[in-house]
Amino acid sequence: MKLKPLDDRVVIKPLEAQDKTAGGIFLPDTAKEKPQIGKVVWMGPGKVLDDGKRAAMSVKKNDEVVYGKYMGNDVEIDGQKYVILRESDLLGIVEK
Repeated sequence: MKLKPLDDRVVIKPLEAQDKTAGGIFLPDTAKEKPQIGKVVWMGPGKVLDDGKRAAMSVKKNDEVVYGKYMGNDVEIDGQKYVILRESDLLGIVEK
């Protein structure tokens, strides 16, 4: 199934939560932090401006982005977990 977000919304597939700390300690599932980095899967056409035109999106498909820990709405589609949020809720793009 494909989801088409509206306006300036972005659908993100969160990356896996870390299962061990930087010091090498393995974390149980209950202690894992909610991921804050994910990959853009789908995005809307952009926000409608006052003049009726659409603003261009600053992210594109497959960009890795950072978002707030408790931002957006969690959804499950075809057994996969995704986060839907507005483009303005994104904190940055991860450059490699």
